[in-house]
Amino acid sequence: HTLRSLVGDMAIGHVRYSTTGSSEWENAQPIVRDDRRTLALAHNGNLINAVALHSELRGRDVPFRSTSDSEIIAALLATHPAERIEDAVADVLPRLKGAFSTVVMTEEAVVAFRDPHGLRPLALGVIDGAGDAQAVYCVASESCAFDLIGARYLREVQPGEVVTLTKGGLKPRIVAEGERQAFCVFEHIYFARPDSRMGGTVLQVARARMGEILWQEAPVSADLVIPVPDSGNAAARGLARAAGLPQDDGFIKNRYVARTFIQPGQELRRHGLRLKFNPLPEVVAGKRLVVVDDSIVRGNTTRQIVQMLREAGAAEVHLRISAPPIKHPCHYGIDMSTREEMIAHGRTVEEVCAELGADSLHYLSLAGVYEAVGSSRASHCDACFSGDYPLAGTQEANGKYALESELPLARV
Repeated sequence: HTLRSLVGDMAIGHVRYSTTGSSEWENAQPIVRDDRRTLALAHNGNLINAVALHSELRGRDVPFRSTSDSEIIAALLATHPAERIEDAVADVLPRLKGAFSTVVMTEEAVVAFRDPHGLRPLALGVIDGAGDAQAVYCVASESCAFDLIGARYLREVQPGEVVTLTKGGLKPRIVAEGERQAFCVFEHIYFARPDSRMGGTVLQVARARMGEILWQEAPVSADLVIPVPDSGNAAARGLARAAGLPQDDGFIKNRYVARTFIQPGQELRRHGLRLKFNPLPEVVAGKRLVVVDDSIVRGNTTRQIVQMLREAGAAEVHLRISAPPIKHPCHYGIDMSTREEMIAHGRTVEEVCAELGADSLHYLSLAGVYEAVGSSRASHCDACFSGDYPLAGTQEANGKYALESELPLARV
């Protein structure tokens, strides 16, 4: 009803996943600013120089409503003296350090822009006009969004590119180039939807290939392959195919509960898991199980899954994970901000296996990930696995709540 009441020929939206600032209403996006110009902005990623930029703006008496780094980008653009929003973006973009796939809307245009390293995805699409109707251009984090609205995927916004969308069409402009490309490999493994295309690869296919390589790296005597739904589905199919083992659903998933990994707060994650998965004793009892999931971050989900399968009568539980061990924080837009919360940090694989209560554990090698993706480390960021951050100064970046500790915080 609310959407039907809106009239216009431009719109932006956002589903917030908090990586800077608390999960509070004032941090919800799109961010709206009314300074020298009025604009709305939606941002995926994290700025690693947010505190410095925030301090600079406060020094100019620029007020803030939120503790999100996204409002810093919005404030820089809304207070910029350039007449055209695309010129403001072109001037501001090189000052931003970190990951930012961003859309900004003014009364005249929608502008999409992406950081020079291409850390987070951003894609362009079009709904072709019929007859005399004009084509409608659109931009989204993932190509699957275009399928839902009948749009045709065009291409990805290039790293360091600014694309202006108007009634007249697309106006691309490269404003920053020459940086090392560093697309987040975790998007391929977990974060993006499996029906999206990234870097020319359909993620469902790449994830199934990860399962095949998992089996090649670590076969085990077993009776049945089961995925942790839905994140382990594609890799489990690939592993079962490579192993010649049957695959079945060992859990029924409650699809009205949010993804446990992205829920803020450990207690909420723990309670969410019991609501989310219900094991099937008729399927798993007495069986030697290969349990496939895409990743282990904190270990809470995996530990409880192993426990639930034991209680349901599983004879053995062998964990196969289609990602390497996550040992380092992400400062580029995934909510993994401290080493201490990661179960693999400071532990061997054998120690993690014992901590989780499994009979065996194998993580897919980093080489296996890139083989499945069909690309190389040279064009990706895998810092959460390797600790190799593509941007200088990343490890000195402030934490998730840094802007909340910036006192006094100017508010309006």
